[in-house]
Amino acid sequence: MQAFTSSPSQPAGERLCAALSDWARTDGLVWIYIFKAIAAALLALGIAMKLDLPQPRTAMTTVFIVMQPQSGPVFAKSFYRICGTLVGLVVMLALIGLFAQQPELFIVSTVLWVGLCTAGAARNRNLRSYGFVLAGYTAALIGIPASQHPDTAFMSAMTRVAEISIGILCSGFVSAVVFPQYTGALLRSSVRRRFSSFVDYVSAALAGRIDRSHIEASNARFVADVVGLEAIRSTAVFESPDSRMRAGRLARLNNEFMTASTRFHALHQLMNRLRADGCAATVVALEPYFREIAPLFAKAGEPVLTAADASHVSKQLDDYCSTLPRRVRATRVELETQGDANLLDFDTATELLYRFVHEMTEYTATYASLAVDAHSREKWIARYVPKTNSIAAGVAGVRAAVVMTLLGAFWIATAWPSGTNLVLNAAATCALASSSPQPSRMATQMAIGTVLASVVGMVLTFGVFPHIDGFAMLCVALAPALAFGVFLTTRPKYAGCGVGYCIFLCFLAGPDNVVQYNPGSYMNDAIALVASMAVSALAFAVLLPPSTPWLRERLLADLRGGAAQACRGRLRGLRNRLESGARDLMFQLSALAGNNETQRRDTLRWLFSTLEVGNAALDLRHELTSLPSEPHYAPGTAWRVAIDAALEAVSALFDRPSEARYRDALAATARAIDASQTVLQGIWKPDATSAAQRGDM
Repeated sequence: MQAFTSSPSQPAGERLCAALSDWARTDGLVWIYIFKAIAAALLALGIAMKLDLPQPRTAMTTVFIVMQPQSGPVFAKSFYRICGTLVGLVVMLALIGLFAQQPELFIVSTVLWVGLCTAGAARNRNLRSYGFVLAGYTAALIGIPASQHPDTAFMSAMTRVAEISIGILCSGFVSAVVFPQYTGALLRSSVRRRFSSFVDYVSAALAGRIDRSHIEASNARFVADVVGLEAIRSTAVFESPDSRMRAGRLARLNNEFMTASTRFHALHQLMNRLRADGCAATVVALEPYFREIAPLFAKAGEPVLTAADASHVSKQLDDYCSTLPRRVRATRVELETQGDANLLDFDTATELLYRFVHEMTEYTATYASLAVDAHSREKWIARYVPKTNSIAAGVAGVRAAVVMTLLGAFWIATAWPSGTNLVLNAAATCALASSSPQPSRMATQMAIGTVLASVVGMVLTFGVFPHIDGFAMLCVALAPALAFGVFLTTRPKYAGCGVGYCIFLCFLAGPDNVVQYNPGSYMNDAIALVASMAVSALAFAVLLPPSTPWLRERLLADLRGGAAQACRGRLRGLRNRLESGARDLMFQLSALAGNNETQRRDTLRWLFSTLEVGNAALDLRHELTSLPSEPHYAPGTAWRVAIDAALEAVSALFDRPSEARYRDALAATARAIDASQTVLQGIWKPDATSAAQRGDM
């Protein structure tokens, strides 16, 4: 709970109201969510029982799978669960029709399908992954039990879909009607907070009031904000038309923020290098421009608090950007007369400054456009492009297939009555845990939660249920047991235990219309559930675990590959893929690093090296494509060949970094700069050179 303080001079009534208000904003929301989750589960159970469905507990289990504190994620998960369920249903009916009489072939085909779906879930690390999880899990859930009675497979599949649909509808209804918490409100506050944080960071950095540790922490937070905002945006579109009308602008806002932050970091790094190298004349010439930027982010001296206020800031930035080229050219003329300034460094810094101000103008204009429902900036095609290593996704699929094959062979060899639960739950555990940065820990926590659920479920099934009568008393008996599990899910440290507890308490102790009191069967099912999770956790720990260096090295190679691709890839959409893909990989690498500060700093350095070099290569390639069709600009001329060689050397360096390739890239870049400057000096007159500075483009 957040700390609450009040003045002793306040009346007791005011202090009580303030305390209640503080509780309602913090722990009160947790208890509202617990109440909503239990209400939705019991509502789904009651409807399924009233409709005389064979397994009402499936409806109750579905509620705990899709339930979230905000409505948007509930609707999104429900949508993908329905899609995944229907795909899994169709596939499993086909497999039963083909291999119903051959259990070995049926198990092998099911294993292949679940492995493919697990790989898809690992590759799509957003809510779409949930559709892959359910496509595989539904196939196992419906197909493995139905394979024992192929003649009832179709009806079994239809009733499962009906039970799942009831759980989804009840979750969505309760989430939207009972004390609704909308993702849109969280999205607005996230956008506002990020804009303010970035403006404060830029102002502090330009004023020299920020140290290295603060820079690293701020940039790591900005990366998490980018990924988090995209996740919130993708769920908010499911809950309200306001979010859908702004979806394009929100995606554009995220993209423009990424570009602006990259531009600023490159500018800040260059200024630090100039100061360290003692380029006093260049620094003195540039600093007046930097001092002018921070006031542009305020409205009448006050910070921007809303999207509506941002339109004024956007206008200020645009006016500043329009006058910047003329002023920079005048400053450059003064530097030329001094003779002790490095004009190449000055040109580079002013180019980066112009690009940063331009990107901030675009970013602020998009932020301001969110104040209205419809705007021309909504027409935005580029989207956030997550990046996942294909080998890592394939390993996740192979791991799930190996686990299911071993457990399926054990089931066939022993004819264990609970073997169906053993195999199908292994499929679910592998798929759910594969998207976690610590899957072995996640599977272990789920096993611990299932052990607790087994004990509580035994007490309920054999100690409480025989002594109650009616649905009302059933709800009274279930509510406290379910509340404990939901509470665990709200605590990040124990979330895995809570998930395992809620789902498998419903599976073990969830009442059906015809309750069977069979202690032997209950204990076998509980052992099968825990054993499947234990085997899954062992597989995650032994079969190429993500915690070993191989995954980090693969992700770092993918991160560096963004710069290599920027040097040689097709230009259309390449900048967006570079910016979003690099940050997505950085987010994954940070999760793998955990509390290892050395790895986190190393990853952050590679991130900005990739982004700055990649954007520089893209800027150069875009400029080359816009050159006029004159002989001295044509491809194949000496200076164009030198530039191509530099791009190739930089690409090779980021493909496979080494000291030799680093020296080659530096030498090739120096040759390209010399060749380009020679051509410029030979073609343009001095006054034309000045007019060609950034701003007349």
